[in-house]
Order: sequence, then C-alpha cells, then structure tokens
Amino acid sequence: MSDAPEFDRAPSGTFAYVTLVTNRDYVLGASALLRSLRRTDTGADLVVLFTPGVEEQDLELLRPFNPRLGRCERLPTTAAFNERHERGRLHAAAPFTKGGKPVFHTPLDNFVKLRLWQLEDYEKVVFIDADALVLKNCDKLFGYPEFCAAPNVYESLADFQRMNSGVFTARPDQATFEAMLARLDQRDAFWRRTDQTFLESFFPDWHGLPVFYNMLQYVWFNLPELWDWKQIHVLHYQYEKPWQSGHDKADRLGPLIDLWRAFATGDGIPPDLSALPGPEFPGKRQAS
Repeated sequence: MSDAPEFDRAPSGTFAYVTLVTNRDYVLGASALLRSLRRTDTGADLVVLFTPGVEEQDLELLRPFNPRLGRCERLPTTAAFNERHERGRLHAAAPFTKGGKPVFHTPLDNFVKLRLWQLEDYEKVVFIDADALVLKNCDKLFGYPEFCAAPNVYESLADFQRMNSGVFTARPDQATFEAMLARLDQRDAFWRRTDQTFLESFFPDWHGLPVFYNMLQYVWFNLPELWDWKQIHVLHYQYEKPWQSGHDKADRLGPLIDLWRAFATGDGIPPDLSALPGPEFPGKRQAS
C-alpha cells in the first residue's frame, strides 16, 4: 500500500481535472493552465498534486484559481528501478532526438501521475499536463471510458501508433493503482518514455481521443495543415516550455508562446481564440 495524496480540503463534486507540479517551473505552468480551465466555465474540481520539490510559498501563485491541493510523494519504487530511470541514464538509453527537454525535467516525477487512481473521492478524473492550456470546455471527457488519450502526433502519420500521456481519462480505483505498482517495478523493467510507455502497456486497448484534445505544439510547424483553432481543445507545449527563453524553436513557436504568456499573466487573452491566425505553409489557401 502506498500513501495517498493528502488534500487541503474535501472535494466539491464527483469529477476533477488534475495536474501535477513537481517544481517551481511547473507551478508557473499550472497557473496558466488553471486560468485557462476557469475560463471554460467547467463545473469540475480543479486539483493540483504537488511533490516535495514544491514549497508551500510556491503554491501561492495558484491560490487565486481556488484549486484543491494535494501533497504526495514519489512512488515507492526500488533503488534499482530509480537508477534505471535516472535522468542521465534514461536519456542516454532513450535519447530525445526531436526536441529538447528542459533541465528541470526529472523522469521519475512522471510516474507520480499514477496516483490519479488513488483519488477515489472522484468518479472520473481527466489529467492534463501543467505545460498545457485548455482552450475549449472539455467536460464531456468525464463521460468517456477509461482509458482515453490522444495519439502522440507531431511529425507524421506514423505518430498515430503511440499515445501521449499529457491528457488522459481515468477512473480512480485503489485496486487498479496497486496493480499498476506491481507491474511498474518488475525486475529489469525499463519504461523508455516513463509514464507514457507504462500506460500504453497497462492499457493496450487505449481509446484514441481526437488530436485536438492534446494538440502538440510541434504540429504548428511540422503538420500545419492539421492546425485548426476552431477545434483545438487542449494545446500542449511538449518539449521546450513556453516560459523558457532562448531555445532554438522560440522563433517558429512565437505565436503559441505569446498565447501562453497571455494566459500566464491574464493580460491580452484573445476574446475569440477560434479566430486566431493559423500557421503559414506552402499551398495554404487564403480566405477570400
């Protein structure tokens, strides 16, 4: 048995959006995410799980959005498991070749997402990474089955074969959580993309959400024909984060970074997100 998250107050409903913050950088990200969720008029609880890497004073940035805060620990994995999934060793064995992970990225923290299955106060939860924005109401996802996630599409059609764990649906259940722990830390187990690879294995028949429920930012320049502001529900800043400066994708992602900054500050959020201009690409038809 692993200790469940400890919350600052009782739930107010049976559904919740949940995010995870493991350091000050992701607290900043979560502030933009929570503001974006509040703008959708959702009736669900907003829940932030935080690990010991976050100080109490850091959480003050989130309190204006009235989230339910839950303190939790990393999973009780063995020393051998932790060594295999240490940042340097993991990235050497499974390097990121398509984009850059920030220095604050700690792979072991990713597995804390599995604690969503301990949140038995809720009937259904939807997880959203703290480096994302919700642009349209997503409450209908609470009616979707377990386990739903969008494909990891950002470069080619081949990406549809893999899921991205930045957005997913779950039905909390302690028995499921215990089964996950038993599967996770088996002898010599190595999860190449941490929680993402594990969840693909644990839910081999995962249900595919439309890409618009987890639109990865690289689609903006890799697959611009797929970009449609009218349909995008969740925009996910995978790889380089919008609060980072000076990275080599900053110029190409400029409009998306500007949008995130508007949500982070609350200043200059476009009144009609569906009317934003899309990416330019050869052969794009101009509106008449």
